Amino acid sequence: MPVSEHPMQALSSFLPEGSFEEVVAYIKQYRVHLTITRKRKSVLGDYRHAFAGKNHRITVNGDLNPYEFLVTLLHELAHLLTFEQYRNRVEAHGKEWKTCYAKLLLHFIQLGVFPEDIEQALHNSVMNPAATANGETALLLVLRKYNKQQRVGYAHVADIAEGQLFQMDNGRVFRRGKLRRKRYECVEVATGLRYSFSAVMEVKMIY
Repeated sequence: MPVSEHPMQALSSFLPEGSFEEVVAYIKQYRVHLTITRKRKSVLGDYRHAFAGKNHRITVNGDLNPYEFLVTLLHELAHLLTFEQYRNRVEAHGKEWKTCYAKLLLHFIQLGVFPEDIEQALHNSVMNPAATANGETALLLVLRKYNKQQRVGYAHVADIAEGQLFQMDNGRVFRRGKLRRKRYECVEVATGLRYSFSAVMEVKMIY
């Protein structure tokens, strides 16, 4: 996976205004080796704890908007803080991690670095944080409103009407169906087969 190492000051371009100094304080205090990667489909970020004299390692996708970048980084920092306190004696996304993550979120909310709609979504997330950085559908839909490069003619699956046709980047055409728990059941027009789609997947509208 191609990655890039960024001098500390360059990190500020990935973060919301007003959050840089706080983030750097955590990175320096816990000796974090932070790597910014290219886009990854399966993860937004990950964490590897320190061992054998090596530093804690965190990676975050560099294509995220500043708010989503910060939230993803805080998710991974919560893993670090949980490891520092409990080592491997607790579940990866157990109550201990949720407590650390919630405290981090609330701290950065209090700094005023997020817009009001993201603040509200984060407050809702604090009640029961998701186990993965891209597992909180409602929060992601709000965060991604702030993407600078919105693709013309594209929308999130959650934002299109039931029965609407849409196309994947590979050319396959689907009709959006009903929400089943957290994912949408959609039918491929050519085959009639049913597939499950993430609410935050971007697809091309067909009118």
